[in-house]
Amino acid sequence: MKAAVLTGFGGPERLLVREDVAVPRPGRGQVLVRVAAAAVNNTDLWTRHGAYGLPEDPSALAGWRGTIEFPRVQGGDIAGTVVELGAEVDPALHGARVLVDPALYEAETAEANPVGLLGSEADGGFAQYVVVAAARAHVMTGSPLSDEQLACLPIAYGTAMGMLERARIAEGESVLVTGASGGVGLALVQLAAARGAHVVATTTRDKSELVSRSGAHTVIRRDADDVVEAIAGAVAGGLDAVADVVGGDSVSRLLPLLRDGGRWVIAGAVAGSGISFDLRRLYLRNLALIGSSMHTPGHFAELAEVARHGLVTPRVSARYPLSEIHAAQGEFARHAHVGKITITP
Repeated sequence: MKAAVLTGFGGPERLLVREDVAVPRPGRGQVLVRVAAAAVNNTDLWTRHGAYGLPEDPSALAGWRGTIEFPRVQGGDIAGTVVELGAEVDPALHGARVLVDPALYEAETAEANPVGLLGSEADGGFAQYVVVAAARAHVMTGSPLSDEQLACLPIAYGTAMGMLERARIAEGESVLVTGASGGVGLALVQLAAARGAHVVATTTRDKSELVSRSGAHTVIRRDADDVVEAIAGAVAGGLDAVADVVGGDSVSRLLPLLRDGGRWVIAGAVAGSGISFDLRRLYLRNLALIGSSMHTPGHFAELAEVARHGLVTPRVSARYPLSEIHAAQGEFARHAHVGKITITP
């Protein structure tokens, strides 16, 4: 089969498109999925660069969970069709159109934490076929979303769903989404709006209109004279929650905007991982600071329901064939796109 094979840490030259990769065979409890569409993520680039570091050596070349076994087929965002079943798999799955949960979990419970990822700790979807656990293949019969739109969901929207669920963001609550034009940020806007939250979003001037069309009630431009004042003016009485993918100095500046009992959930630190804030503001106002990495099986099941009913409309920013994966990753790295860049094998 054709597959994009990562041969080691480094630049684009370590990613080879090959035609001679063996089609994997499903084992017990697994299915073989013919990939209809995949999508590019930060995880793909960070893994190729070995940019995650190790706890004892932040500068070490490493994947998300440490060691990566090469060669590795990357790609965690996968939609396709089940074409072969392993032992002890429900025969009804054969031929089903599916959305794949890319997480590898510590246990088979709805609340299990992810401990690995397709495309990182196991082969992923930048190929014509991929083997996945049958329990991770969610049937999409009746979904109005295209294969490419489904492929936009797993990592970005899964991460966003995990954030919203862990922060218990509910209908009628006011939530600030930072970095709202990025993959996870735009997913947060759409998913929060779909559950009836009042969404305030921060983004750049040129992407404001699209973020507004995606469901944000108020969009604050990052170049505003006083971002904090602008947000405060948009939510009289304060914010119920902040869904943050930016981090950095904004945490200390925006934390006072949370009303008593508010929640700050964070899943990224592109603006800086080292922060400083007044702990007294945290405990005296019963605030919660929540770290969120990806999603649980339960969170992804919620996302699958959203996909089946078409409650969100993922934006496909650009499309590439698998043979042009280097160009796809190059465009992704420039960060000029809004939405997701998809790959078709």
